[in-house]
Amino acid sequence: MSIELLTANHAAARAVALAAEANRVGRGFGGGLYPITPQTECIELLCGEKFSKGEVVLAESEHSAMGICIGFSLAGARAFTASSSNGLAYMTENVFAAAFFRLPIVMMAVNRTLGPPWNIWVDHGDTLMLRDSGWLQFYCEDNQEVLDSILLAYRIAEDHRVLLPAMVCQDAFVLSHTVMNTEVPEQALVDRFLPALELPHRLADRPVTLGGLDFPHETEVHRRQFQEAMDQVLEVHEEAREAFAEIFGRKLPDPVVEYRTDDADILLVSMGTTATTVRGVVDAAREKGFKVGALRVRMFRPWPADILRAKLVGRERVGVIDRDLSPGYGGILAGEISGLLDPKTLAQNYILGLGGGDIRPEHVQRVLDDLLERGAPAKPMFMEVG
Repeated sequence: MSIELLTANHAAARAVALAAEANRVGRGFGGGLYPITPQTECIELLCGEKFSKGEVVLAESEHSAMGICIGFSLAGARAFTASSSNGLAYMTENVFAAAFFRLPIVMMAVNRTLGPPWNIWVDHGDTLMLRDSGWLQFYCEDNQEVLDSILLAYRIAEDHRVLLPAMVCQDAFVLSHTVMNTEVPEQALVDRFLPALELPHRLADRPVTLGGLDFPHETEVHRRQFQEAMDQVLEVHEEAREAFAEIFGRKLPDPVVEYRTDDADILLVSMGTTATTVRGVVDAAREKGFKVGALRVRMFRPWPADILRAKLVGRERVGVIDRDLSPGYGGILAGEISGLLDPKTLAQNYILGLGGGDIRPEHVQRVLDDLLERGAPAKPMFMEVG
């Protein structure tokens, strides 16, 4: 392996190039690409890659970019695209189509605030609006995790027990445009980790109809099969993590990452880079004698309900930090967690960092102070940090 100073955008592109080359013994690689800030540097780097078998196609829109990926994937190629914010919104019809076709496409999504008014900074609402699309969703904390998660996503998505597309999410600018030392594996190791893609329903010489009319019972069967595939993901994920550790010599994070939770009465729950700041506040609180811990939700789809329920049970107070908003409802992460909580637990939703405001230690400390003093839960609290 080599150590390179990479942005998360470039780390993703390096991972995709390695995954593409690993399928040279199969039906190659194809990418459908359209630029949008802040993911453009990823696809710019991919455009400069030379593939042994495959190519990238520059599309006229995000909708077309995913359509191109659908075509490549149906032909049995390993496929990739990247997008963000309103680009994801424009792509949505084909995002759902890719999942309904059961295609193991991987997409890097750089989380960016939806507009108008236009905002290019981080907000998780763009990918969370696609939580019902049938894509696996992983939320990364650093650049290394982005690179590793791209490789992991292909391994899981292409497993015949799953055959669903996967989204690797990273925070705009906090990761996409900042650099850190990143381990880049050798091609031979990636070849071992990613066997050639064998799509059982790929297009071949025999004519078939795709996307035809389903009658009600057929749709019921297909949706049940969809759910059954999602139910397999956690097991496949664990197998893939074990293989990753054996081949690359390092472990990937759990679906839910714990920090100082063993004896914690109070938990702070977050996703993405917010978790880094939360850990520092937890350490400071521990020094003052407070039994505080943290959970980072890395896998959002499939929703790791049993894992989270086991980690939340018996806690006195839980604060859920959302970098998103479902208007009229509140934070999406908090809403998903609410059904898993012990009835005796006092839980409060905090919404902060919308539109890319820096989430600093003092902001998380305000969250913790409020949670410690709170006598009863209230509506979601907006903690402005801009």
